[in-house]
Amino acid sequence: MATEDIEISGTDELETAPAATAEARVRSYPVAPGVRLNVRSGPGTHYRIVRVLPEGATVPIYCQRPGDTVTGPYGTTNIWDCIANAQYVSDAYVNTGSDGYVAPRCS
Repeated sequence: MATEDIEISGTDELETAPAATAEARVRSYPVAPGVRLNVRSGPGTHYRIVRVLPEGATVPIYCQRPGDTVTGPYGTTNIWDCIANAQYVSDAYVNTGSDGYVAPRCS
């Protein structure tokens, strides 16, 4: 998958994220209120934590993939959101307004 450099809000680091076909298709969604969310290196709780998002964060969703089932403020799901290259959060903590996929599946 092609990558491009993007800046993730709330950090001074330059992150690498999967390139979208059209930048306008990448939408950002809010993380559940009052939650500091673990960002993992893969789609599951057994992957290492690469960083922690602060309360009030919003995340871009470049693609989604199935992984470990997690229960959170927005239900129980096995969908994981790719928010940057090799950085995933459980969709159970992201308010997408849907119980299903809202972005293309990760390849």
